[in-house]
Amino acid sequence: MNDQQNAIEVEDLTVAYHEQPVLWDIDLQVPEGALMAIVGPNGAGKSTLIKTILGLMHPAAGQVRIYGKSYAEQRKLVGYVPQRGSVDWDFPTSVLDVVMMGRYGRLGWFKRPGVKEREMALEALAKVGMADYAHRQISQLSGGQQQRTFLARALVQDAQIYFMDEPFQGVDATTEKAIIAILKELSAAAKTVVVVHHDLQTVQEYFDHVLLLNVRRIAAGPVDQVFTQENLRRTYGGRVAFTNGTATPHPPAVDAPTGLPGLQKEAVGG
Repeated sequence: MNDQQNAIEVEDLTVAYHEQPVLWDIDLQVPEGALMAIVGPNGAGKSTLIKTILGLMHPAAGQVRIYGKSYAEQRKLVGYVPQRGSVDWDFPTSVLDVVMMGRYGRLGWFKRPGVKEREMALEALAKVGMADYAHRQISQLSGGQQQRTFLARALVQDAQIYFMDEPFQGVDATTEKAIIAILKELSAAAKTVVVVHHDLQTVQEYFDHVLLLNVRRIAAGPVDQVFTQENLRRTYGGRVAFTNGTATPHPPAVDAPTGLPGLQKEAVGG
């Protein structure tokens, strides 16, 4: 592990809302190819951490490096799947158009997607089982179909690092299994995937790395080393019930969202 390159490095990161810290002095190294869960209680700063790494929020202190450089320099290496609740699903556009938005970072905003981008989008939709819905209006999608559309949009970015904010929220079991299979494929191809995740019972099955977060970093590293009962109790303040070796916290609330270009709803705190 010591010889493995870090895809993401966070150093001394502090973020505050109205002078109240929501992340405090966070240090984090995410090795290339890791499939990492970020877990923690309500208000722990999970979504805030992702948004700060992505430059959507400004830290009070600290720095973030993507493959040793600033996010601004490495923007094209990074894909992002926001929370479904952050999107205006009544926006008049098709599934295919939403997925092609994932190419805008490569094309620039003033160049229209062409045949190549359309083919990439259709291929990504097929990969997530949404090929038959390419021309459907996004307002007509179920929750699971919305999440698959988001994932296809990220895939066409052909990124090296993917950030996903609660990709399993509100989806059925079939969609969840399909999504995690794709995430594991990305990790096997040396892509780095960082996921805000709430279901502690699936952490060991789905992920190989985990960050336990509650404003401060409680622990981070390989799941088999840091996903322990003691670290979970420290993270959730003792509010974790253990049954047959699995941990279940009290039901969480949703962290503040950030939307897609053209589809964004107003963020509401958190």
